[in-house]
Amino acid sequence: MPVHGGKLAARALKNAGVDVLFTLSGGHIMPLYDGCLDEGIKIIDVRHEQAAVHAADAWARCNPGSIGVAAITAGPGVTDGVTGIANAWRANSPILIFGGQGPFSQLRKGSLQEMDHLGVVRPITKYCDAVYSTDRIPEFVELAIRHAVSGIPGPAYLEIPMDTWNGQCEWENVTIPRIRTETPRLSPDREEVRNAIEILKASERPMLMAGTSVKWSQGSEAMNRFIGDTHIPTYTNGMGRGTVPWDSPEFLNRSRRDAMQKIDCILLAGTLLDFRMRFGQTIPADAKIIQLEMDATLIGQNRGTDVPLVGNLGCSFDLLLEEMKNQGVNLDFSAWRDELRVIEEAAEEKVQAKLNSDEVPIDSQRMCREVRDWLETLEAPIVIGDGGDIVATAAKIIPVKGEGAWMDPGPLGTLGVGAPFALAAQHAHPDKRVVIVYGDGSFGLNGFEFDTAVRFDLPIIGIVGNDAAWGQMMRPQGAMLGWDRLDGTLLRRTRYDKVVEALGGHGELVEHPDELRPALERAAASGKPALINVMIKQDRDFKGGIYV
Repeated sequence: MPVHGGKLAARALKNAGVDVLFTLSGGHIMPLYDGCLDEGIKIIDVRHEQAAVHAADAWARCNPGSIGVAAITAGPGVTDGVTGIANAWRANSPILIFGGQGPFSQLRKGSLQEMDHLGVVRPITKYCDAVYSTDRIPEFVELAIRHAVSGIPGPAYLEIPMDTWNGQCEWENVTIPRIRTETPRLSPDREEVRNAIEILKASERPMLMAGTSVKWSQGSEAMNRFIGDTHIPTYTNGMGRGTVPWDSPEFLNRSRRDAMQKIDCILLAGTLLDFRMRFGQTIPADAKIIQLEMDATLIGQNRGTDVPLVGNLGCSFDLLLEEMKNQGVNLDFSAWRDELRVIEEAAEEKVQAKLNSDEVPIDSQRMCREVRDWLETLEAPIVIGDGGDIVATAAKIIPVKGEGAWMDPGPLGTLGVGAPFALAAQHAHPDKRVVIVYGDGSFGLNGFEFDTAVRFDLPIIGIVGNDAAWGQMMRPQGAMLGWDRLDGTLLRRTRYDKVVEALGGHGELVEHPDELRPALERAAASGKPALINVMIKQDRDFKGGIYV
């Protein structure tokens, strides 16, 4: 019996272990839905293509060793999805995006929504291609996934025209290839490992920065063995957050600036010297740099590296430990760690007053403390940061107690990831509480995805810090251009809770700090997607700098 291309693509996805497809319906991609229904692949349809791709991004983050998949229709469907693709590109998330296209037989004739999608997405994908022969669809699916998960992972885009989707062929004439979503564990050069140990032996004040590639290489277990054996002070950024247990004696998060001024060596474990690390400018000129990365092209970006360890980060840490054992090397940086711990505790004490503030409108730090205390009562919650100021504050106050327990957009800084990320996380982990910490500006980008959460019975909870402003832009604009020139940065204290109520969820307004905890508990008890709209103080205290 002949089958169409949508069934072939879905069978290939099933072979790759894909359980869910995120999409927004379109005439160019309908055959894929038919195939997914046959294969038992859940179809979650959202309200904007950007959200579909963001959800695929989050699915990959929530399920290490797997791939997230989205399908978007031609023309504006693809252009709507570009932001999601770009975010996954900068975050190194392994996703596959199917893009629709008008019939190949009408190519260049000007069919509905026809455009050069490949030219648009090529700069922000690891793989970008089109398939024009129905029986070759599974082959191209495997090729796209292989590119997405290899080396430093990232997005792959596969365009399939309507007549290729709808083309007919017999199952016996089609090869469904084996598809691997986990890449081989490659080890670094052993001589470079020995060089790294020599530097560490000569070091008195080293530090370790654990970043995104620790997650993608599934290297946290080996890294924590290394940290525990050496007692090296450790900080995290990007998707490295949560890879070091929050209660580890070596984990620090408030003393990094002080540490950076004194270090004589830094291990960059999957951490790029980008804007989050001030492009390496704050590392002392005479400090040695040992860089662990999955891809050699990322070594030495913005600052020369003394020792490159290229390969799976788990393998790199395993080899470091093995060579230390072979050489009888015993590294112990506990005295330096304890020196930083004193700074850490002093910084913690300094913010206590704000954490307990009874101000109205509510201080953002008090809001985050209330959220933190409530999260402490839950088992393994997942927190998503979607905003500017409020997320930066939350990241300092809410501990990340496990790998994957915190998600934010990553280095592209994309607003609007909150609800799409939460949809994927809640579907992936129905037994966990998924919480979004929102800025009021960012809620406006994909807030309508609470409709999707209602339709699919995904009881996500959003907490909006509502200061009626794009705060990160308002402060520098006011300080630099004049406080009477805030055009473009001010919002209203809008009732976003009423929006979610209208979509079928649970909504509450909070204006006093002691109202927040009971509101959180009612939201959780409602069993519905919920939004708590917290009126917080508008902070105009400009400390210098623009967030770039």
